[in-house]
Amino acid sequence: MALTDRAASAAYKAGWLAVRLIPERLAHWLFSQIADYLWRRQGKSVRQLEANLRRVAPTASDTESRQLSKAAMRSYLRYWVEAFRLPTMPTERIVAGMSVAGEEQTALAHIKAGRGVIFALPHTGNVDLAAAWIMTRGFGQISVIAERLRPEAVFRQFVAYRESLGMEVVPHTGGPSPFGVMARRLRQGRLVCIVSDRDLSAAGVEVELFGEKARIGAGPAALAVRTGAALMPVTLWFEPDAWRGRIYPEVPVPVDGSQQEKVAAMSQQLAAAWQAGISDHPADWHMLQKVFVPDLDATRLPQPEPAAASDGTAA
Repeated sequence: MALTDRAASAAYKAGWLAVRLIPERLAHWLFSQIADYLWRRQGKSVRQLEANLRRVAPTASDTESRQLSKAAMRSYLRYWVEAFRLPTMPTERIVAGMSVAGEEQTALAHIKAGRGVIFALPHTGNVDLAAAWIMTRGFGQISVIAERLRPEAVFRQFVAYRESLGMEVVPHTGGPSPFGVMARRLRQGRLVCIVSDRDLSAAGVEVELFGEKARIGAGPAALAVRTGAALMPVTLWFEPDAWRGRIYPEVPVPVDGSQQEKVAAMSQQLAAAWQAGISDHPADWHMLQKVFVPDLDATRLPQPEPAAASDGTAA
């Protein structure tokens, strides 16, 4: 392992331990200061965050846009301080602090009936805490796909952290096919959670998001088409001292069309649900990478499948 990789791994491990030992209010204050520092530096990730948020709030003034990106960086660092502290957070607090509207009971009924469920999410709120909450609601063990991070030691720490919460973690690369693993879990009547508002494979699907073309992962829709599992969009957000979420109605598989056309139409419906949730809580969308087509390097991407129009073919 290179020296820089060892240093990064040690820093993450130290952070994971130290943040649990200091008072919670102090931890949140420190991380908000880190967020403000990174926001003032205007690094590449912050500039991309602001470019993404301008699509969400195109009529905002420059001052309003900057304040929104500052709030988003604070929200993003809130996720990190909660991630460091989550393994020692009492289950009672997670249950009391998390509230989810929408189709929770419908999703749970599917699981109890032996039908798999796919929760498809954008990078909003605290996904790990939501997963910990889900496992208190009778859904059983959930399976997630983890983006492989560098250095490898940091990635292993993230996997161990999520496994300590009770999740099955499947690496996106470097192991068994995540699509195959998720398909087996769904056929077993289990719940899988997939964060897919960014195309990691460079073979995703093109959708309309905030009036502009964007590329998202095709996996959730493709799994629903292949396995018959219920595809349900989910969005998450923060409240000052609590966590919130919404489970949207199932996105049905269209009756007509090829598999690619069905995946495109269902992915567009996912994007529409995410857009509604992000519009309500834009500061909690932690998208610091490129997702909109004009920002991507078109010469390095395969030709995407075009998504269906927003009034598309799903019935």
